[in-house]
Amino acid sequence: MSKNSKTTHLHRNIWALSVVSLLTDVSSEMIFNLLPLFLYNILGTRTSVIGLIEGVAETTASFVKILSGAWSDRLGKRKWLAVAGYGLSAIAKPFMYFAATWGSVLGIRFTDRVGKGIRTAPRDALLAGSASPKTRGFAFGLHRAGDTAGAFIGLGIAAWVIWRTQAGQAALERSTFQEIVLLSILPATLAVLVLILFVHDVESPVGPSHTSVRTHWKQIDRRFFIFVAIMIIFTLGNSSDAFIILLASERGLSALHITGMLLTYTAIYSILSTPAGAISDRIGRPIVLLSGWLLYALVYLGLAFSQTGWQVWALFGVYGIYYAITEGTAKALVADFVPQHQRGVAYGLFNAAIGFSALPASLLAGALWQGVGKWPGFGPSAPFITGACLAMLAVGLYYFLVFRRISAGERLKT
Repeated sequence: MSKNSKTTHLHRNIWALSVVSLLTDVSSEMIFNLLPLFLYNILGTRTSVIGLIEGVAETTASFVKILSGAWSDRLGKRKWLAVAGYGLSAIAKPFMYFAATWGSVLGIRFTDRVGKGIRTAPRDALLAGSASPKTRGFAFGLHRAGDTAGAFIGLGIAAWVIWRTQAGQAALERSTFQEIVLLSILPATLAVLVLILFVHDVESPVGPSHTSVRTHWKQIDRRFFIFVAIMIIFTLGNSSDAFIILLASERGLSALHITGMLLTYTAIYSILSTPAGAISDRIGRPIVLLSGWLLYALVYLGLAFSQTGWQVWALFGVYGIYYAITEGTAKALVADFVPQHQRGVAYGLFNAAIGFSALPASLLAGALWQGVGKWPGFGPSAPFITGACLAMLAVGLYYFLVFRRISAGERLKT
């Protein structure tokens, strides 16, 4: 099937949800990619606390992801849970304008991530239910492309504001950050409106489920749980990208340069996400995911030994290739393992497992970074060496427990 043929046969939900994610990321990325600089340079927050904020923001929302996914299965409906999640995040972001302490930033981030927790599993299940097995990778890739295109636009707006308000100044200023927060309100609101007006529920072929989360858990294919366990190991080394932003600052990049670095990353991520998803439909998702994790390990080793800001910039661009290869592919792989009426809870468990791992991952990275001068071998390079090692461990486990079985003829469910 040609790419054009795939495009013409996509359900309109996939297009509409891609636009929703695009608008949401225009709003989110112009704020949250600059948040590490706001915390570190303006509020004087320690890197260990930044790791705590990023980890707690993701982990606390993970409980909500499980419940929201299971609830959407029980209802047989996905849309209005997604609306509630996107709406809560849209309401939370403007309060960042008034943030004056790291505690207030944590509270706002927590609320925003709870909104993400409510919407993520129902939205992913809605995407999977709106695509055929043969176009699933392409559909998730298209959605990721919309998501990252929004990030590119949001970062471009942030870069323009920084250039206009503080050209020639290296550090981010509070007034500049506040102006960016105000500009983020419109796209967040538009995203919720598009979701309400243009997305429709896709009915499960077996109707609403009345089983408990525990019963759901027992019914899901065991290969799904093997995959999730390996994802947890990988994620323990995949700390918040805030630490890459801080590394770029340590290596000499200004706030404006860092937004340029982020623009490079998101452009590559957006351009490659859809073709990467389509390739996973053709050659198989396991081999695509394995290749992406190997690339991640190499990028993290490169970051560990980087000496200049421009090296960090180049490696972060390659990092965009890793994300394009793996993000949509991993979510499509979940749908391969799990039938439609169980996908809400499956996506909840999958996203929650990653979220629960984010807290120890970010705390570990913050502690390793903060240990500079106290213990030999610690400092800015340590989190990235640790991440590369855990990624290689995940690659080995994935190869022997998933990839070889599929290659030997154990076929995925579609």
